[in-house]
Amino acid sequence: MMQIKFATSNLDISRCFPVMVQLRSHLTEAEFVNRVQRQQQAGYFLVYVEKNNSIKAVAGCRLMETLIDGQLLYIDDLITDTSERSQGYGSALIDWLIEYAKSQGCVSLQLDSGVQRAAAHKFYFRKGLTISSFRFKRSLQ
Repeated sequence: MMQIKFATSNLDISRCFPVMVQLRSHLTEAEFVNRVQRQQQAGYFLVYVEKNNSIKAVAGCRLMETLIDGQLLYIDDLITDTSERSQGYGSALIDWLIEYAKSQGCVSLQLDSGVQRAAAHKFYFRKGLTISSFRFKRSLQ
Protein backbone atom coordinates (compact mmCIF):
# COMPACT_ATOMS: atom_id res chain seq x y z
CA MET A 1 0.00 0.00 0.00
CA MET A 2 1.22 3.50 -0.86
CA GLN A 3 1.86 5.81 2.11
CA ILE A 4 2.79 9.49 2.23
CA LYS A 5 4.98 10.48 5.16
CA PHE A 6 7.01 13.37 6.53
CA ALA A 7 10.78 12.76 6.66
CA THR A 8 11.39 13.57 10.31
CA SER A 9 14.65 11.77 11.10
CA ASN A 10 18.11 11.83 9.55
CA LEU A 11 17.46 8.26 8.40
CA ASP A 12 14.26 9.36 6.64
CA ILE A 13 16.13 12.23 4.98
CA SER A 14 18.94 9.91 3.84
CA ARG A 15 16.41 7.43 2.45
CA CYS A 16 15.00 10.25 0.26
CA PHE A 17 18.41 11.02 -1.26
CA PRO A 18 18.48 8.37 -4.05
CA VAL A 19 15.30 9.89 -5.49
CA MET A 20 16.12 13.55 -4.78
CA VAL A 21 19.58 13.27 -6.37
CA GLN A 22 17.83 12.60 -9.68
CA LEU A 23 16.68 16.24 -9.51
CA ARG A 24 19.50 17.78 -7.45
CA SER A 25 22.45 15.92 -8.95
CA HIS A 26 25.00 18.45 -7.69
CA LEU A 27 24.52 17.29 -4.08
CA THR A 28 26.24 14.49 -2.21
CA GLU A 29 24.20 12.60 0.35
CA ALA A 30 25.98 14.37 3.22
CA GLU A 31 25.35 17.80 1.65
CA PHE A 32 21.71 16.89 1.08
CA VAL A 33 21.16 15.83 4.69
CA ASN A 34 22.97 18.93 6.00
CA ARG A 35 21.02 21.31 3.76
CA VAL A 36 17.69 19.74 4.68
CA GLN A 37 18.57 19.98 8.39
CA ARG A 38 19.50 23.67 8.04
CA GLN A 39 16.43 24.48 5.97
CA GLN A 40 14.16 22.65 8.43
CA GLN A 41 15.05 25.34 10.96
CA ALA A 42 13.41 27.84 8.57
CA GLY A 43 10.30 25.73 7.97
CA TYR A 44 11.36 23.47 5.10
CA PHE A 45 10.03 19.92 5.21
CA LEU A 46 10.36 16.75 3.14
CA VAL A 47 7.41 14.54 2.30
CA TYR A 48 7.79 11.23 0.51
CA VAL A 49 5.72 8.49 -1.09
CA GLU A 50 6.63 5.00 0.06
CA LYS A 51 5.42 1.65 -1.22
CA ASN A 52 6.84 -1.74 -0.20
CA ASN A 53 9.57 0.00 1.83
CA SER A 54 10.76 1.83 -1.29
CA ILE A 55 10.63 5.60 -1.76
CA LYS A 56 8.91 6.46 -5.03
CA ALA A 57 8.60 10.28 -4.94
CA VAL A 58 9.83 13.15 -2.77
CA ALA A 59 8.81 16.77 -2.27
CA GLY A 60 10.62 19.49 -0.35
CA CYS A 61 8.27 22.29 0.70
CA ARG A 62 7.68 25.22 2.97
CA LEU A 63 4.68 27.14 4.21
CA MET A 64 5.10 30.84 3.62
CA GLU A 65 3.25 34.11 3.33
CA THR A 66 3.75 36.79 0.69
CA LEU A 67 2.21 40.20 0.19
CA ILE A 68 0.85 39.28 -3.22
CA ASP A 69 -0.55 35.82 -2.47
CA GLY A 70 -1.00 35.54 1.27
CA GLN A 71 -0.47 32.11 2.87
CA LEU A 72 0.84 29.47 0.46
CA LEU A 73 2.62 26.16 0.21
CA TYR A 74 5.76 26.51 -1.89
CA ILE A 75 7.29 23.36 -3.39
CA ASP A 76 11.05 23.78 -3.70
CA ASP A 77 11.76 20.27 -4.91
CA LEU A 78 9.49 17.65 -6.48
CA ILE A 79 10.67 14.42 -8.06
CA THR A 80 9.35 10.96 -8.82
CA ASP A 81 11.93 8.20 -9.21
CA THR A 82 12.62 8.04 -12.95
CA SER A 83 12.03 4.28 -12.95
CA GLU A 84 8.63 4.74 -11.26
CA ARG A 85 7.07 7.50 -13.40
CA SER A 86 3.48 7.31 -14.71
CA GLN A 87 2.41 5.02 -11.88
CA GLY A 88 0.51 7.66 -9.90
CA TYR A 89 3.11 8.47 -7.24
CA GLY A 90 3.70 12.08 -8.28
CA SER A 91 -0.02 12.64 -8.74
CA ALA A 92 -0.77 11.22 -5.30
CA LEU A 93 1.93 13.41 -3.76
CA ILE A 94 0.62 16.61 -5.40
CA ASP A 95 -2.94 15.73 -4.33
CA TRP A 96 -1.74 15.14 -0.76
CA LEU A 97 0.19 18.44 -0.76
CA ILE A 98 -2.89 20.31 -2.00
CA GLU A 99 -4.98 18.90 0.85
CA TYR A 100 -2.20 19.58 3.36
CA ALA A 101 -1.93 23.19 2.14
CA LYS A 102 -5.68 23.65 2.52
CA SER A 103 -5.54 22.23 6.05
CA GLN A 104 -2.85 24.81 6.90
CA GLY A 105 -4.97 27.72 5.65
CA CYS A 106 -3.09 28.23 2.39
CA VAL A 107 -4.79 29.95 -0.52
CA SER A 108 -2.43 28.52 -3.14
CA LEU A 109 0.24 25.97 -3.93
CA GLN A 110 3.20 27.21 -5.97
CA LEU A 111 6.41 25.93 -7.51
CA ASP A 112 9.08 26.90 -10.01
CA SER A 113 10.08 24.56 -12.81
CA GLY A 114 13.06 24.76 -15.12
CA VAL A 115 12.18 25.90 -18.63
CA GLN A 116 13.67 22.70 -20.06
CA ARG A 117 11.37 20.37 -18.06
CA ALA A 118 8.58 20.00 -20.65
CA ALA A 119 7.33 16.65 -19.30
CA ALA A 120 7.05 18.12 -15.81
CA HIS A 121 5.13 21.10 -17.19
CA LYS A 122 2.58 18.77 -18.84
CA PHE A 123 2.17 16.98 -15.50
CA TYR A 124 1.63 20.27 -13.64
CA PHE A 125 -0.98 21.40 -16.17
CA ARG A 126 -2.81 18.07 -15.75
CA LYS A 127 -2.81 18.65 -11.97
CA GLY A 128 -4.46 22.06 -12.41
CA LEU A 129 -1.43 24.32 -12.00
CA THR A 130 -1.08 27.30 -14.32
CA ILE A 131 1.81 29.56 -15.30
CA SER A 132 1.39 32.70 -13.21
CA SER A 133 4.72 34.50 -13.57
CA PHE A 134 8.29 34.39 -14.82
CA ARG A 135 11.22 34.03 -12.44
CA PHE A 136 14.29 36.10 -13.22
CA LYS A 137 17.69 35.16 -11.87
CA ARG A 138 21.18 36.65 -11.87
CA SER A 139 24.13 34.67 -10.58
CA LEU A 140 26.26 36.57 -8.07
CA GLN A 141 29.30 34.35 -8.36
